[in-house]
Amino acid sequence: MRQRTTFRTARELFHADTCQPLKAAAKTGAVRLAALGRGSYPGERLPKNDLQELCMAGYWDASFDQDWGLDWHCNEGIEIGYVAAGRLPFSMGDKDYQVEPGHLTITRPWQRHRVGQPHVPASHYSWLILDVGMRRPNQTWQWPPWLLYSKTALKWLTDRLRQNEQPIWRANRQIGHCFEQLDSAVEHGGSAANHARLKIHINELIILLAEMFESRQPALDQSLPSSERTVRLFLESLGHRLDEPWTLDSMAAACGLGRTHFSCYCKKLCNVSPVEHLTRLRLQAATLLLTRHAAMSITEIAFRCGFQSSQYFAKVFRGRSGHSPSDHRKNGRSKK
Repeated sequence: MRQRTTFRTARELFHADTCQPLKAAAKTGAVRLAALGRGSYPGERLPKNDLQELCMAGYWDASFDQDWGLDWHCNEGIEIGYVAAGRLPFSMGDKDYQVEPGHLTITRPWQRHRVGQPHVPASHYSWLILDVGMRRPNQTWQWPPWLLYSKTALKWLTDRLRQNEQPIWRANRQIGHCFEQLDSAVEHGGSAANHARLKIHINELIILLAEMFESRQPALDQSLPSSERTVRLFLESLGHRLDEPWTLDSMAAACGLGRTHFSCYCKKLCNVSPVEHLTRLRLQAATLLLTRHAAMSITEIAFRCGFQSSQYFAKVFRGRSGHSPSDHRKNGRSKK
């Protein structure tokens, strides 16, 4: 069974989306949902030995404004969505959008996004999630072997999807028709014939996407899929992962790099070694907890911030600040 993937950003931990609010709304009849999925995704089960790279394909049709939305999440692959009717609130990172009818949404696994602000209006939204073997910007994309597009053409398309992370695109009529065909195949269930139709329509969609990019010539940024950006994203998230037992090797592995290259990027971005950066973050977090959370014991704070013991925490804290954690807490209270 596929394990549910987790993602961390600079703010929070995210799991690969399971669409629980959508499932609940469909169960009550508030929205019509048709889907084929695998793992934790909703819908009739996709075959184990076919279409293995397809995580999910589906659509919802809401005939009235809903009181639910899909909260912040990431996905296991590239997600391509299409709004056929209604205006759909969509957020990615710190930007909010209103996706108009006839527009696409495109997100990569590291792009945190939500649908609804926080609720979903009356709308028809179709999407598919295709696992292309990457979770980080600097990883190699591995397209499904059942795609008929040439390797050269897929590489060209990959570059456009890696080096431009614009999330909203105006689609053409052919793409809209392709999603209608995908909806029909999903709606008719998991028969072998419909699996074949899915392959045909996904192949068509990939070709149409490439043609769309070719006609519009989007600006490309070669730094987006770089190892340096991957390290930057990791370092931004590290402050929310302090309780994990990090080592230099495990931090480098989280970025898909060797320890030497990882250390060089960290030094360039932070002007300190990775271990020193981690220690600083842990001490900053511990200092705030000591001051603001009087009910937490020093031992609890030490473990929450990733120190192996309260004794080691006290030693490091005293070495950097000149006084013990308990003295810092007392001094903080006396200043209030």
